[in-house]
Amino acid sequence: MIATSGAQRRPRQLAAQPADAYLPVDLNVRPTASPAEVLQVVTVCGGLLGSALATATPTLRAWHWGPCDLEGFAAMGVAETLLHTYDITQGQSVDWLPPAPLSAAVLNRRFPASPPGDPTQVLLWCTGRGELVGLPRQTSWRWEAARRD
Repeated sequence: MIATSGAQRRPRQLAAQPADAYLPVDLNVRPTASPAEVLQVVTVCGGLLGSALATATPTLRAWHWGPCDLEGFAAMGVAETLLHTYDITQGQSVDWLPPAPLSAAVLNRRFPASPPGDPTQVLLWCTGRGELVGLPRQTSWRWEAARRD
């Protein structure tokens, strides 16, 4: 079994609303799954996350690296999709970068203290996937959970 990324945890976390931990369940993709079938799994999980977000109350908080609000869960779903798509395309020698508008939205919500610059390059730097001139390469990072407004 191939364990999937944290993206698949989010709908469960939103639905169950645990306050301080992950639920003790994982989604696994069969090792025999084709790339097209894995993409179907990602699509379904994205739909489940969208449905969970659409039906949740605006004040809901659920666990993901701390108590997280709905906007944070949505931004993590976008970030996971962008970043892991980037990882996969790099591994396949495909020339692809996350779109700047989506990268900017993720930076605004998940990395509010990020440096200025091209949003795509900054997102890759923030997550240890790229370099920015004049800044050391990131070797560790974590999500900014719920806003502290």
